[in-house]
Amino acid sequence: MKQRLEQLVNWMKSEEVPVSMITSKANVFYLSKFYTDPHERLVALFVFADHEPFLIAPNMEKEQVKAAGWEYEIIGYSDTDNPWALVKEAVEKRTQDLSKLALEKEHVIYERVEKINEAFKSPKLVSVEDKLNELRLIKDEQEIALLREAGKLADYGVEVGVHAIKEGKTELEILATIEYELKKKGILEMSFSTMVLTGEKTAAPHGKPGLTMLRRGDLILFDLGVVYKGYCSDITRTVALGEINDQQREIYETVLRAEVAALSICKPGEQIGNIDKTARSIITTKGYGDYFTHRIGHGLGINVHEYPSMTHTNTRSLKPGMTFTIEPGIYLPGVGGVRIEDDVLITENGYETFTSYPKDLQIL
Repeated sequence: MKQRLEQLVNWMKSEEVPVSMITSKANVFYLSKFYTDPHERLVALFVFADHEPFLIAPNMEKEQVKAAGWEYEIIGYSDTDNPWALVKEAVEKRTQDLSKLALEKEHVIYERVEKINEAFKSPKLVSVEDKLNELRLIKDEQEIALLREAGKLADYGVEVGVHAIKEGKTELEILATIEYELKKKGILEMSFSTMVLTGEKTAAPHGKPGLTMLRRGDLILFDLGVVYKGYCSDITRTVALGEINDQQREIYETVLRAEVAALSICKPGEQIGNIDKTARSIITTKGYGDYFTHRIGHGLGINVHEYPSMTHTNTRSLKPGMTFTIEPGIYLPGVGGVRIEDDVLITENGYETFTSYPKDLQIL
């Protein structure tokens, strides 16, 4: 935690930024180990170039901040207090230089910008996101261990879902079984809304599960992930209930070949864009290029979608410690779709997947 704060402080000094305000759940957790969803209440970490930081949170969460290991000042407030008055007082005790303030521009709502301008006479606002993205890009051994365990639990979720498949059950019945069994494993929250889709609905990359019943001859798509001690997983597997037709089988085999090919070039020094291009070329050659409608993947860590974006235009080179998803798909409206997704770590010599549930076509 201290090393991460020191890295941020070094950046602030180089950029002549006296104060940074961190408010997103992910970045507060990354820098303080305090994990919470404050809803409408203010939880913020204030970091200074030349003074010790402080964290402000509702009184009801102060003990949790201490338990997380935060060693610096904690400012608590009640629901009838004005937290911004407390922030102003605490900041002005540390510095009178509020000429510039770094914050997460993609996260801070305008109402809070107004509060900042009122409290500190409209400082110049600069973005801290790029620096925090860079810090979080390379995972340390502790983070990798947590992501590895999150991946195992995602595998288990798919296994539960596959075992629960039965003709006549609904998507939501299968979904409920998955999440119930994961709760029994100690999982408090999923990393995103679990998807169980069947039949033509599998052609929607972000489809909504409902009361659609599973039928023989349908593809069934699972997309799920868990939050394990603050770190996320994200897996997709597609299976078949009974025999499927030749087109469904061709789609499946094409996506599988694309995913395996993309994984095969994951190594230090490879450009991210080439991973997308490798998978996309296989899908395009088979005539389904127009039906692969999203990027090959996304960064993975505290957030289920984080830096970097794994697009064909990204020229960044892979480095050991980077973690991301590989998830090609084909989605045919009126027919159905297939996606296969794994969570990937770049190692010194190649890659490791955190997810390992079988990918060969399963006909149940």
